[in-house]
Amino acid sequence: MRQKLTKTAVELHSHLGAAVAPAILWSIAHRQGIKLPSKNYWDFRDMIIMTGAEKNKNLTEMDRHFFHWTELIQSSPEAIEESVKATIAGGYRKSNITLHELRFCPMKRNRGGERDLDHIIMSAIWGTQKAMLEYPQVKAGVILMLDRTLTFAQNKIIVQKAIKYQRLGIVGIDLAGPNNKNFNMEKHAPLFEMARRAGLGITVHTGEEKQLDEMRFVVNEIKPDRIGHGVQCAYDKNLMKEVAKQNIVLEVCPTSNLRNSVFKNVDGLRSAVRALIKNKIKIAICTDGPEMYQTGIHKEYQFLLENKIMSRKELEAATQTAAKASFIK
Repeated sequence: MRQKLTKTAVELHSHLGAAVAPAILWSIAHRQGIKLPSKNYWDFRDMIIMTGAEKNKNLTEMDRHFFHWTELIQSSPEAIEESVKATIAGGYRKSNITLHELRFCPMKRNRGGERDLDHIIMSAIWGTQKAMLEYPQVKAGVILMLDRTLTFAQNKIIVQKAIKYQRLGIVGIDLAGPNNKNFNMEKHAPLFEMARRAGLGITVHTGEEKQLDEMRFVVNEIKPDRIGHGVQCAYDKNLMKEVAKQNIVLEVCPTSNLRNSVFKNVDGLRSAVRALIKNKIKIAICTDGPEMYQTGIHKEYQFLLENKIMSRKELEAATQTAAKASFIK
């Protein structure tokens, strides 16, 4: 008989574009008159979720095939509010998540400037507030994401907006997106310092793909509170020592890493996670997007336990780490 490992759960790394139930996205798309590739709901559902039988070759393929549609559907204030509220409320009902951080890139939800960025962000805040009003046991916050495909000027605007709305529920910033030869992390370093001085939490997607040079720069120069994924550092002992020394928490998303070919198989995942634990790196177990990957916090824990990747004691410690590392005060 399967047992829950914890009574309540913490989710630190969940993308809005991968966290909303297909039926809700389907309804939003039709309500806004968005032309979808198919008029059959089941075709649409298959298009935006990944089962265990499916794999992306890399993160670029995932971004192009999956997030294109979810970001388009969520590109309005009304859609953002409904999506955020549904995700936080659903997280509590399905997985008993009582500490919930949700992230998205507002620049990818304003249709190239057609929609007002402030309205998009405020709608996310309203969705968060409504979910917490409905479920007072929950504490939730929004992380605004910069992206490797955006210009420095666009990313700077996102940081400025995060600072502007910090008191209303924006708790941190992130940077994500597939590897991009035109993106310069060093140039973006001042933006993270700007956010840090304002009191925002800092997390960065790095070390998910083959980008160890970038991760070294992030760890040594940007010094974030957390790193999204970061699992590739398991192949660099010196980098692991530095991550541990700086007390940086890695947001590890097991199912996502397997579905996006970060690891070829469970053995590869196990080897990396064991190396992280052996080197005393703090990790928080996350979903990356429960609906897209058809998972949940407790499913992730059960998977790690059943495949002898982590022990029950280590999983409980990961929950405590996640709670302490949250940007939500």
